[in-house]
Amino acid sequence: MRHVVLGIGNILLTDEGVGVRVIERLEREYDLPPEVEVIDGGTCGMEMLEQLEDLDGLIVVDCVRCSRPPATPVLLKGDDVPIFFKTKLSPHQVSLSDVLASLEFTDKAPKSIAIIGMQPVSMSLGMELSPEVAARVPELIAMTLAELRLLGIEARARS
Repeated sequence: MRHVVLGIGNILLTDEGVGVRVIERLEREYDLPPEVEVIDGGTCGMEMLEQLEDLDGLIVVDCVRCSRPPATPVLLKGDDVPIFFKTKLSPHQVSLSDVLASLEFTDKAPKSIAIIGMQPVSMSLGMELSPEVAARVPELIAMTLAELRLLGIEARARS
C-alpha cells in the first residue's frame, strides 16, 4: 500500500500557502506509518509525476476558490474531484490536472483521490496565513486525518 498526502501552494502569498502549512504541521505533530509519504509539492507540476504513480490513495491539501465564505474548509472526493478540474479553483490545478491526466493515460493513476482545501481570505504578498485561515488549519488537519482513517491508516499524535 502506498499513500501520499500532498500539500501544494505558494507560501509567499498568504493563504495560497495553506496546503504547505497544513502538511508542515501534520509532519511536526503526528507520526505516520511508512506507507504514507507526506510531500511538500510547493508550486511543482510534472516533476511530481513519478512520486504520484500507482498510489492507493492521494490526499491533496490546497487553497481552493469555490465561491464559499472566506476561510471555509472544502472536501472534494469521488465524483466531485473532476468538478475541481473543470473550473479553476486553485492556481496549481493546471499542473496537478496535467499530472493526474498523465497518470490516467499510463494506467498509473491513484486509486482514490481526496482534495482538502480552504477558501482563501487573502492572496496578498506575505508569508503568514491570514488569521481566519490560520485559526482553521486544525480543521484541515482533522479532515486529512479522517481521510487517512478511511484508507485504513492511523496517525499517532506526538506527545
